[in-house]
Formats: sequence, structure tokens, C-alpha cells
Amino acid sequence: MFEKKGSYLKLFLLLAIITIFNLSLQAQTFEAIKNQVKVHTLKNGMKFIVLERHEAPVVSFHVYADVGSANESYGITGISHLLEHMAFKGSKAIGTKDYEAEAKILKELDDLYDQIKREKVKPKPDTNKIKEMEEKFEALRKKAKEYVINNEYFDMMMREGDRGVNAYTSNDATQYINSLPSNKLEFWMAMTSDRFLNPIFREFFKERDVVMEERRLGLETRPMGRLIEDFLAVAFKAHPYHHSVIGHMSDLEHITRKDVEQYFRKFYGPSNLTVGIVGDVKTQEVFDIAEVYFERIPSGPKPEFVRTVEPEQGGERRVTVVAKAQPLIIVGYHRPDARHKDSTSLEALANILGQGRSSRLYQLLVKEKKVAVAVIAINGFPGEKFPNLIAFYAVPSRGHTSAECLELIDEEIEKIQKESVTAEELTKFKRSAVKSIMNQMKSNSRMAALLTYAEVVLGGLDEAFEQIKEIEAITAEDVKRVANEYLAKKKRTIGELVYGK
Repeated sequence: MFEKKGSYLKLFLLLAIITIFNLSLQAQTFEAIKNQVKVHTLKNGMKFIVLERHEAPVVSFHVYADVGSANESYGITGISHLLEHMAFKGSKAIGTKDYEAEAKILKELDDLYDQIKREKVKPKPDTNKIKEMEEKFEALRKKAKEYVINNEYFDMMMREGDRGVNAYTSNDATQYINSLPSNKLEFWMAMTSDRFLNPIFREFFKERDVVMEERRLGLETRPMGRLIEDFLAVAFKAHPYHHSVIGHMSDLEHITRKDVEQYFRKFYGPSNLTVGIVGDVKTQEVFDIAEVYFERIPSGPKPEFVRTVEPEQGGERRVTVVAKAQPLIIVGYHRPDARHKDSTSLEALANILGQGRSSRLYQLLVKEKKVAVAVIAINGFPGEKFPNLIAFYAVPSRGHTSAECLELIDEEIEKIQKESVTAEELTKFKRSAVKSIMNQMKSNSRMAALLTYAEVVLGGLDEAFEQIKEIEAITAEDVKRVANEYLAKKKRTIGELVYGK
């Protein structure tokens, strides 16, 4: 009996030593990669980060625009995402058969749309006049369409070997992604600089309709989407994390092409753009070509940082959505931004509590008590650049309730608050976290994303390479401390989807 316990102890100590050794080796690898990363800031403020990798003749490009839905104000929510859609519509040279002729029609469309809006908001709008103007508007849209070369940007990129044209908008940022053969470096520079120097937001009203349909399908007709939107609106009463990336329907209905142009000029200046390039390139060549193509873009001041700070929450908040759907519950606790010293400890807490089948909440709620069919912890929701949430999501199983799930979630949180986590749990988290980071760094595209994220959100490239040290330094006491500090009931919001008519 005692010999068996001693064997288990020796085995655990051996695994701990191996883990520490591996972490040390990986830290050395981090340092080697860090020394290869080079940065160059153009005269107009645009920043290029380059990491050479010559294993294969390919290169990944990641443009990080430091603007997301958190930068939006009332009346234009959803405009960051809409602009992302419009960014693929081309320029004065791409996507058009005759830009000069097209530009005249686009101006007519803008002016006529303004007239229609003004007439509609009058106390007694002239319906006949509105109908006449709308018919003329549709005729102009068809005329403008005659000058458009559909998807020319995509077609040109794909002909040159880009199978990874992509973009996405979050609460924190808008990001544009390409992957090309390495001999297409200058082609990418020419195409991308043209998009940021001479963007033309053609087919605006068509694309706006597409985004509005995305909202209908993704939020308005999906109970889960409605719950998350209402949950965030209650959890954040002041900070712009309170509205969704897709925006409010009434805002989408009234955003104009002029709004998008103004928003682009404000947030897409060179000083607000960071480019990560990872792959089979020569660093100095990248910097030299970047100066030729991107220094053409006029400089401007970096946009003002978001002013609003979410005030401290003084008590538990609740929101309920009733729908004919599977019940579920979301519990979110306020936490600081990604740069805060407690971020890594909070990541460990979320992982141990509710990430993966071996997590405490999965084992308790799904495997042992069988009160839930799914449970997960999310750290950094809905964004990370500003103070955000650590959240827990559970779907009750048949015959059980959200209240039962919440009770067990609370019990498990209280255990950590009183007893902390075990050495085995912490070691497992550290091992999986380091593996995840190393896997991210193996991919050119994901590495480019990491470098731009570290530079913009974490405050510097060094932060991307300090992660292993931060993970190594976490103790069980750190996890217990953050559980007590941040998982307080008065700091939480509970969202519940309840079955009903």
C-alpha cells in the first residue's frame, strides 16, 4: 500500500521534472524565434512585422486594422463589419469597367438616398414622392451595376495562388488574411496598398442587404443569438462591448456609403494598421517594397482610444429570453483586459474549471451528475482589448434545469475559492497551454496573427514570447486568488434561455 503510494509520488515528480525540462527547451525555442522577428515602421506610421521561414515557398500576410465593433457609436453599430465586406469591392482600378462613369452614378445614388431619408422622417412624408424616388434609385443601382466586374479582386488573388483569402471582424479588430506563393510578394503589396489607398465602396446597398440578412439568420431567428445579444447588453451597461459585431438592425438600415467612407478615413489610416508577414521572404526586401507601395498612403493621427470604461458592477444582473428552444444558461463575471497581470492565471482558472472533457465542470455536470449535456468556460468574452468577461455556459439535460446547473457551477467555483486547484491540474494546464502556443507558432498564418495581436493588443512583440515564462510562473495560490477576486456573485450577469411561447 505505502509502496504503491510512493510509486505514484515518484511518477508524479518525474512527470513534473519532464514538464519543467520541456518548458525550458520551448522557452529557448521562443527566444530563437524572437530574435528572428524584425519590425519596420514606415514614415506614415504603418508597421510591418516580418519573420522569415524558408521551409516552403509560401508566405502568409495578416493585416490587423485596430478597429472593431467596440469603436462604434450609436447610430452606426455594425459599420466595422460592413466595411470589412466592402473592402473586397475593389478600387479605382480593380472591380470596374469605367471608374469615372461609375463614380458619377455612385454620387447620384448617395444624393438620392439622402433625399429619400429626409422625406421619410418628415412629420407628413409624401408617399408618392418617396415611391418615385425609390424607383429612380433602383434604376440607378442597375445602371451602376453595369460598370462592376464581379469579384475581380478575389479572382485576381486566386489566379496567383491565394487559396486563403479571408477576413473577419471582432469586437476588437478587423483582420485581412492572404496566403500566396513567395514570388508573389510584390503582387500582394500592389493589390493591398491599392485597396487601402483607393477603396471604392461600390454595390454598397447590395452588401448592406447581405449584412442585414446575416443579422436576421444569425441573431433574430436564433434564440441562442438573441440571448447572447441581450446578455451582453445587460453585462455591459456603458462600454461598447454591449452591442454585437453585426450591429442593430435600425442602424444597418440607415448607414450610408458616406458613413462608411468617413469611418474608413478615421480608422484605416496607416498608423492604425499593422502587418504581419511570415514565410519564405527576405526581410529587407519586404521593407523596401513596402516603402514603395505603402508610403503612398497619406499619414494621419491614430484614432482616439475608446473613452468609456465599464463601471464596477454592484450586484448580480439577470436577463431571460423565452423561446421554443433548448434551455441553457450563461454566467459571466467581469475581469480585466488581456494586458493585466492576472490574465494568465484567469486562463488557468477557466481551463481547469470548464475547458475539455477532463475539466471539473464537465466531469461533475455531464459525467457524474448528468444534469447537463454540455458545459464550457470561455475566458476573454466578447473581446480582450478592454475589460471583459470570464463566462460559463451550460445546456441542461432532459429532465434537469438551468438552476441545477448553476448550483453545481457555484459549488465548484467555491471549492477552488476555498481549496484552490491541485498540482496535477495545474501541470496539465501548463502542458496543454504551451503545446497550444507551439502549435500556433508552427503555422505561418497563425504566427502572423499572433505577432500582430501581441503588438497591438498586448503592447509589444516581446509579450508574444513571454507566454511560457508567465505560464511557468503560475501557482495554485494565484488561481485561488483570482477565483476569489473575480468570481464574486455581485460581479456576475446570468443569461437564461427558457422554453416557452
